[in-house]
Amino acid sequence: MGQNHNGTVKIVWHGGDRFDIHMRQHIVRVDQIRDFGGGDTGPDPVELLAGSLAACAAQRAERYLHRCELPAGVTVTAHYELALRPARVNRIELVVEAPGVPTGLRDSFISAIEHSAVYNSLRMPPEIAFRLHVAEDLSASGQA
Repeated sequence: MGQNHNGTVKIVWHGGDRFDIHMRQHIVRVDQIRDFGGGDTGPDPVELLAGSLAACAAQRAERYLHRCELPAGVTVTAHYELALRPARVNRIELVVEAPGVPTGLRDSFISAIEHSAVYNSLRMPPEIAFRLHVAEDLSASGQA
């Protein structure tokens, strides 16, 4: 089974606070809610963060259930709290609803979810680097 170890995601501006996230052949629109000056044409980036964590947990949970031959049909709800100074997500609570997980498997079920790539990335943050490319620099080097 091959695994995607590296990837590229490109963000393209569409006016105001609207951006499209291009991932492989998929596009997801992000925007701010109207209360914050956006058009609410898509989830905001914080909702995507919480949603990404919940989706990764749900996928791990379903794989666990399948491996243990238990009933499928996981639902994960993410509740999150924001904090200021610095602006950040302060807390995320995941509520996992899974049918038919026997008492004796519940700890290993939670452990399986806690080993998701998104959860691990939040617990052990990745190195983040910024590089600035300015349009004049690109055209001067013939890369316009």
